[in-house]
Amino acid sequence: MSHNTGTPEPAQPGQVADAPKGNWVDRFAPPRTRPFLRLSRADRPIGTWLLYIPCLWGVALAANVDGFRPWDLWIAAGCGIGALLMRGAGCTWNDITDRHIDGSVARTRSRPLPSGQVTVKQALVWMAVQALIGALILFSYNRLAIALGVGSLALVAIYPFAKRFTWWPQAFLGLAFNWGALLAWAAHAGQVPPGAFLLYAAGISWTLYYDTIYALQDKEDDALIGVKSTARLFGKNAGRWLAGFLLLAVLLLMAAVIATLPAARGPWPMLLVLAGVWAMGAHMVRQMRLLRPDDPASCLRIFKSNRDAGLILVLFLAAAALV
Repeated sequence: MSHNTGTPEPAQPGQVADAPKGNWVDRFAPPRTRPFLRLSRADRPIGTWLLYIPCLWGVALAANVDGFRPWDLWIAAGCGIGALLMRGAGCTWNDITDRHIDGSVARTRSRPLPSGQVTVKQALVWMAVQALIGALILFSYNRLAIALGVGSLALVAIYPFAKRFTWWPQAFLGLAFNWGALLAWAAHAGQVPPGAFLLYAAGISWTLYYDTIYALQDKEDDALIGVKSTARLFGKNAGRWLAGFLLLAVLLLMAAVIATLPAARGPWPMLLVLAGVWAMGAHMVRQMRLLRPDDPASCLRIFKSNRDAGLILVLFLAAAALV
């Protein structure tokens, strides 16, 4: 979403300037597949993790009510494959809608569409292929999960345009990226109780936290090209807003746990999950202490470390369900 006009051109033809150097796509993927894999951001997996983790939260917290089942292994695996595919389809759609903007910015003009490696028609076909394979996985779940999956398409379609009409595109990203918490919960339980919506809300607050940090990298360049973001909106008060999102995410996660775990299971599972929430919160507090808002490298590093923050909670949720 953001842009950096000072990024140098890639070292070799076809490479994307803002992709990590030496990534597996540039090194190992067959040459003909590379432009399409770059469209899907396969050369930078952090987005897939951040889309996948709420799915794991959903199935694991739901399992704390009635235990894990063998089918949950497929829910977790299917959501992982689905996160990879739907993130790829979403990024492809994002690049289609942003191709004219990307072509005028140094950091992004080397991407497959503005650089001419892929045509718009080819990109649309590639997007459809990814979405159709994702649909095959979705249709293996129950009716409620399928309905939720289909419903998420509207959020995916709207998100690339959000930065054009609102200062809160990060909120739209949160709505889309955490939908998997509801879907995976429904796939396990066949329903979405209040705890599922509290978990979803917590994920949205978490996304506002980490994606504002991401947007801090490019707030000056975004201002030049008219791209809106919470980083630009908050300005010098970004630190206070980040602390607020952090606190809200932790409180909502605690509320989701308390609303979900049955008293019949006793106090220990709930205490174990709450410890996971606090451990995730402590990790994020440490991120805040290390963050240097005016240093793009620091912002990117802290943004990426949110994968670890989310996985901390996954481990505690899974352990509590197995107690």
